[in-house]
Amino acid sequence: MDYYKIGQQIRKIRKAHGLSQEELAEMVNISTTHMSHIETGNTKLSLPVFVDIAAALEVRADDLLDTPATAATTSTSLDEIAAVLERCNAQQAKVIADVVKATKLSMDKHF
Repeated sequence: MDYYKIGQQIRKIRKAHGLSQEELAEMVNISTTHMSHIETGNTKLSLPVFVDIAAALEVRADDLLDTPATAATTSTSLDEIAAVLERCNAQQAKVIADVVKATKLSMDKHF
């Protein structure tokens, strides 16, 4: 398990939520120093703290593990999107495509 990568993912998500290390540490009942060590990979992360951090950041545990999406997950997501688009007229589909493109650009910029 790569604790540095997990810590960096926690940091990225924490910052995206506009939280300081101190605020997140307080939410999960650990010291700010411990949170800093977690984010830098200088300490092993216990399972209870890991779960508390995921809950505080309102993300799934696998989001913190920074694991790439599997082909099956990507395929399922694409199937869901296709099902929505099938129920749209051409104009609605164009708006959805524009929203998806804008969202992706924003995510690339901020994450």
